Amino acid sequence: MRTTDFDFYLPEALIAQHPTKERTASRMLHLEGNSGALQDQLFIDLPKFLNAGDLVVFNDTRVIKARLFGHKESGGQVEVLIERVVNQNTAYAHVRASRSPKTGSRMTLADAFEVEVTARHDDLFELRFLSEIAIFDLLEQYGTLPLPPYITHEATEDDDERYQTVFAKHLGAVAAPTAGLHFNEAILNSIREKGVTITYVTLHVGAGTFQPVRVDNIHEHKMHSELYNITQHTVDLITQTHARGNKVVAIGTTAMRALESAAQQGELKAGAGETSIFITPGYQFKVVDRLFTNFHLPKSTLLMLVSAFGGLENIQKAYAHAIDQRYRFFSYGDAMLIEKQDPKGSY
Repeated sequence: MRTTDFDFYLPEALIAQHPTKERTASRMLHLEGNSGALQDQLFIDLPKFLNAGDLVVFNDTRVIKARLFGHKESGGQVEVLIERVVNQNTAYAHVRASRSPKTGSRMTLADAFEVEVTARHDDLFELRFLSEIAIFDLLEQYGTLPLPPYITHEATEDDDERYQTVFAKHLGAVAAPTAGLHFNEAILNSIREKGVTITYVTLHVGAGTFQPVRVDNIHEHKMHSELYNITQHTVDLITQTHARGNKVVAIGTTAMRALESAAQQGELKAGAGETSIFITPGYQFKVVDRLFTNFHLPKSTLLMLVSAFGGLENIQKAYAHAIDQRYRFFSYGDAMLIEKQDPKGSY
């Protein structure tokens, strides 16, 4: 398949720059995967689509303040975006500078501490933090929240709250699992009151989530890897849900990717791992029956994933409808509830 199959024109005015006043105030487009039928809904209608015995799976990663500014020994300015914290004093990072830093060189960040470039791995730099303070603590004190590149304002205190889910727990993401941003405690409780079980996986979202596919043939694209963890408790809940004929609902493409990654050998397995799974049309889903997700960027791997789930033609029509109806797009935007297209359906 070609990358151009996943391109579309989006008016800039439809890119949500700020969240809605209330988390739950977004709209929701419902797509029935087999028929392609579309229904305009509100997010607060989501519990109506769930049945007692269903299982809803969230990603409980927490976004770190991963963006740092500083200078090289030469005085040149640098912008550092932490991609992954490896241990207490080592991280992989994207570094933006007029000239890339060399291995063995040092940078001063936030006028507060130094890091040494110890290696380079493709487009990521390995940094050793020359401080007795743990990296996560340094980031919390000196870093800023890494809002997506299509959000044009600098991160504010409001973003510090609203670009985290209310259930964010495990530090490590550099981008939010944005489907989860719509939920507050009240709607979580309303889901539970329907007899629906809630569980969590962890996938630390990387900055690569915003990168468009730049090759013509999508299967030549190389994914960045991300860390995930799934507990045995969640595996057991999924097994029980399917055994009684109920549905597993992934809240967001990151929860979806964690679950499908853990089932690549055929059987869903608990544990921590690293995934670079690339889900494209034709993929046979092993775990997830329904997907709740935001609207995604043109030519993105996430748009390819939802096209695999709901059907490419269906997604194309849904996005055209959303644009026509002026839905809000991307991280702070509106959402879709997608019913999986039967494997016999047209991709």
